Amino acid sequence: MTAPLLAVRGLTKYFGGLSANEDVSFAVDRGEIVGLIGPNGAGKTTLFNCLAGFYAPTAGTIEFDGETFAALSPERAARMGIARTFQIVRTFASMTARDNVMVGAMIRNKRVADARALAMETLSFVGLASRAAATAGTMTVAEQRRLEIARALATGPKLLLLDEVMAGLNPTEVREAVNLVLRIRDRDIACVIVEHVMEAIMPIAHRIVVLDAGRKIADGPPDVIARDPAVLAAYLGD
Repeated sequence: MTAPLLAVRGLTKYFGGLSANEDVSFAVDRGEIVGLIGPNGAGKTTLFNCLAGFYAPTAGTIEFDGETFAALSPERAARMGIARTFQIVRTFASMTARDNVMVGAMIRNKRVADARALAMETLSFVGLASRAAATAGTMTVAEQRRLEIARALATGPKLLLLDEVMAGLNPTEVREAVNLVLRIRDRDIACVIVEHVMEAIMPIAHRIVVLDAGRKIADGPPDVIARDPAVLAAYLGD
């Protein structure tokens, strides 16, 4: 049996006496789409921050691509092949779209010409080639979210952590975002997606992991999760 790309074991994160994540374990296979859902305050973004090296877990381990860590730095995570987007878009507003993506490309391409070529290729992949010279601050929310995905893809990830990339989008833009995620999967890049747009994530996820109050309460196929009493109680109350 092939080992998973990512295996999270007993991950716990405390802030002072407050538990944000408590004994969370799950795995992600290569090329798999995993939805990470839960009510507000469930600990989803904290978990992302631990996986991407922004926070050091209080306890537990992260195994990625055969190596096991107690904690990662953001730079090490990126070089190993973990990239992420943010719940609130973080682009370099005064820089062009191309230069934003070049920031990610420079992780693996030290020659400016190579980084520029990869940036343009990646912008084309996400549908922003015509906006390469536009400054990020002038772009729409949907364009900025695609730009952030492009910058993450330019780092050459094996695992992409997408934090609410469909938030604030209209139905047409949501469909376009879903299609982009599927095309990313076709490149054999695994995706873990935090999402509140259930009608978007349920049809494309191989599995759904559910957090509530920092703990994992369910993990399974979308059709099973949709009927799980613990999940329904977490979202709708008893």
